[in-house]
Amino acid sequence: MSGPRAVDQALLTAAAVMILIAGALVVYRIWRGPTMLDRAMALDVCAALMIAGIAVRSAFTRDAYYFPIMLVVAFLGFTGSVGIARFIAVRDRAPDRPAGGEDPGEVR
Repeated sequence: MSGPRAVDQALLTAAAVMILIAGALVVYRIWRGPTMLDRAMALDVCAALMIAGIAVRSAFTRDAYYFPIMLVVAFLGFTGSVGIARFIAVRDRAPDRPAGGEDPGEVR
């Protein structure tokens, strides 16, 4: 194995280890919460880590076969994040005002 190839392998191995550590921390954040927004952000980071892991695998094998898979995972992660954000926005919306027209908590 040549010098540059050994450096490439070492850097890719270090990147894979860092991705695994980040994945463990993300799983902890999904498990512990404390809010739904924290869990949603952790799922978004999880999708990014999957893309990064696939990219490391692609660079390690020197194969471009995985690029379309990375695009699909990115699309699914984006649509999942948007769906969760819309769900949280609807759930956390302030209640409508009563039909009387005046807000009972309003000070004159």
